[in-house]
Amino acid sequence: MLNRRTFLAATAASVATGPLPAFAAAPYAFNHGAFNVMVVSDGHLVLPTGFLAPDAPPAEREPLLKAAGQTGEQYNSPTNVTLIAAGQDLILVDMGSGDRFMPTAGKLWENLKAAGVDKGRITKVIFTHGHPDHLWGAVDELDELMIPDATFFVASAEWDFWTSENATRGLPAERAGFVTGARRNYVAIKERSRMVKAGDEIVAGLRVIDTPGHTQGHVSFELTGGEGLVVGGDVLTHPLISFQYPEWKPIADHVPDQAIATRRKLLDRLASDRSKFIGFHLPYPGVGTVERKDTAYRFVPAA
Repeated sequence: MLNRRTFLAATAASVATGPLPAFAAAPYAFNHGAFNVMVVSDGHLVLPTGFLAPDAPPAEREPLLKAAGQTGEQYNSPTNVTLIAAGQDLILVDMGSGDRFMPTAGKLWENLKAAGVDKGRITKVIFTHGHPDHLWGAVDELDELMIPDATFFVASAEWDFWTSENATRGLPAERAGFVTGARRNYVAIKERSRMVKAGDEIVAGLRVIDTPGHTQGHVSFELTGGEGLVVGGDVLTHPLISFQYPEWKPIADHVPDQAIATRRKLLDRLASDRSKFIGFHLPYPGVGTVERKDTAYRFVPAA
């Protein structure tokens, strides 16, 4: 069984034995109730800064981008993958980019290895959604499963969206490859997949919650214990904009108005419950809490 002691020992060992591989960051591990949680970097994406709420008022948008250090034409977006030890299960939340998306990403497997984690011990994989940086790491360069013995859990609404004939409708032409890639990976995991919906438990104390809008079937995962913990995928993606201006519309959201409603609902809940939150694209390791600030919110990174 992989426990907290193993996690923390692996973290210490990876630091003590010298530099981690390129694009790596030391794994971040902590206890949460009956669970042991580790965040591991898959690297980062390089994206146009114009993706960040292009329709927002420039007088409000530009100071926020400056405060976040994102004043150039491109910015680096972290990709934080969560690993959960629950009893005899080792559960991976999303699988990173793999080797076909961006050269700065797809580093999950080497970073897990550097942290002392054998990917062959992963028993379950749960997906927040089907975008490349979350799903495409499911297969290798030969389209063979990276973890052939794991069971894969996919939200049924998300599976239905990407595999439907209408999947490309409403998506920009340059994202047509997202559909092709999602279908390729879903075909690879199909025989070992289980469809889930909001309220379903993956294991005792780990359940699916609905967070649609970023994609049609986007889900997050809630862990019981303490004030709670939500592993949020791409429901909150920017350390300032998502919290101070949840009504702004990033280009990556498939259903912008639904994504806004989801952000507002989740932010209110996180601030009220004082739950921990892990954001896939928040500054590494993406772990923190949410506080109310003026008429909006702010993200408080874990110490």
